[in-house]
Amino acid sequence: MANVVKSPASPLTTAEIAALALSLAHLGSGPQADAARHGLRHAFEHLELEDDVVTTTLSTLTAPLPAPVADRARTIASAITSRLVIRLHYRDVSGRVTVRDVDPVTCMVHREHWYLVGMCRMRGAIRAFRFDRIIATEPTFVPARAHRPEGFLPFQGKRAA
Repeated sequence: MANVVKSPASPLTTAEIAALALSLAHLGSGPQADAARHGLRHAFEHLELEDDVVTTTLSTLTAPLPAPVADRARTIASAITSRLVIRLHYRDVSGRVTVRDVDPVTCMVHREHWYLVGMCRMRGAIRAFRFDRIIATEPTFVPARAHRPEGFLPFQGKRAA
């Protein structure tokens, strides 16, 4: 197989990195997954990683998820791609378990955690659901409402546009 060299003048966009990272998240472990994660780390080589948040986030992006969480990540990725509502069984920080229907918009990583970001139909608001607190996921056949990912910035204190 030949080596392909991509021009450094066209780095990956944030959306491309997020899509690659989510795809890697549910690959699990094995030689192909390891090679893909190495490729994603390689894509970040040009960045100056002096910020602890960026360094921790990059580490999380390129680490395999535990098998049960990876299974749920596959269901989440499928719901995003299919534009269908996903039903989550979610344990909040206080330990309460709720069942929520969510219009999934995107997934993101912040520091050491993966999040599903979407419009929670129970709360009628944007929510970020930590992957490790999602107990179970159920696909539905309910079409999700369209939401622009740019409006979902839970860690920047902004509301949806």
